[in-house]
Amino acid sequence: MPQTREAVIAATGLFTPDQSVSNAELVTAFNAYVDRFNADNAAGIAAGEIEALQPSSVEFVEKASGIKSRFVLDKSGILDPARMTPHLPERSNDEISILAEIAVRAAEDAIARWGKPASQIDAVLCAASNMQRPYPAMAIEVQQALGIGGFAFDMNVACSSATFGIKTAADFIASGSCRAVLIVNPEVCSAHLNFKDRDSHFIFGDVATAVIVEVADEADGGWDILGTRLKTEFSNNIRNNFGFLNRPARPTQALDSAQANGEAADPLTDRLFVQQGRKVFKDVVPMVSDMIVDHAGELGIDPTGLKRMWLHQANINMNQFIGRKVLGREPEPHENVIILDEYANTSSAGSIIAFHLHNDGFESGDTGLICSFGAGYSAGTVFVRKR
Repeated sequence: MPQTREAVIAATGLFTPDQSVSNAELVTAFNAYVDRFNADNAAGIAAGEIEALQPSSVEFVEKASGIKSRFVLDKSGILDPARMTPHLPERSNDEISILAEIAVRAAEDAIARWGKPASQIDAVLCAASNMQRPYPAMAIEVQQALGIGGFAFDMNVACSSATFGIKTAADFIASGSCRAVLIVNPEVCSAHLNFKDRDSHFIFGDVATAVIVEVADEADGGWDILGTRLKTEFSNNIRNNFGFLNRPARPTQALDSAQANGEAADPLTDRLFVQQGRKVFKDVVPMVSDMIVDHAGELGIDPTGLKRMWLHQANINMNQFIGRKVLGREPEPHENVIILDEYANTSSAGSIIAFHLHNDGFESGDTGLICSFGAGYSAGTVFVRKR
């Protein structure tokens, strides 16, 4: 039998949009929408036929999530109380798509850090929570833009897409079918977020990340992948129903018309991101904590001795709880990296942003954990060791 080849995370890349929205800006826009809605529906509210909307506050947002700001591709549309969705005009088929464009930006950063030509990459995986279209695959468009040969395909496991992509790439390396694999995680989360929902309008931001996984005997430095594990359990507690089988006629025009007229609901509201946050917390936190500890034991790693954890950036309370459960104590800030205060929840990209920005201070042999969890439910663990 052929010898299994070890895989290495050789480089990572990051694209961050130029525009950001603070909690204060977001809450001001949301509360203006609330005032407008309640005024337009005053008679129905007085008659008990319509429930009045409640305003939000910066304090509520930060306490509920730990988020202080988020990067977005378009700020003006989000902060317009008459619209409350980003302006992202549809591009022609001859132009690079938005998702591919930001993926390429992150990939170019990773390739530059890798220091090798893109022609040495054998496969491209686009792993993200919401693809811009069903086909042609976003990954193939990215592949073409970067001048990469081999093959490419898309994969979607919501917030766990990046770790599932790393696992897939490592398996390609182990089998001998690839020498190097590029995983891109472009997330335009603002486009599937309901900015009219008090409980979730603050959650997401836009970003793109990239990871290059390479065969160990050709890698210069980087991080040995000690082990990967994936887990899924079906749940409706995080859901996005948008799809071609349930789309309204002319959805963009219908959405713009409804929002411009200040209607109580628009035809896309139930096809955007929805979640039952308390149920998600109750289900996911113990599932992920136990998965990490069990996987570490299987690999002969003491989880309490991990130098750093780069967890999915969903909610600060979830991350803190998982950190305490895994380390058996209150983690130090440098041990349980938090970047959602600046980036918010960026779905599959969150743990990769944390890893990309905060992997300093490691000596050869130090171990860390990249971990994801999200809709599905889905979860992924990737234990790494500094080479």
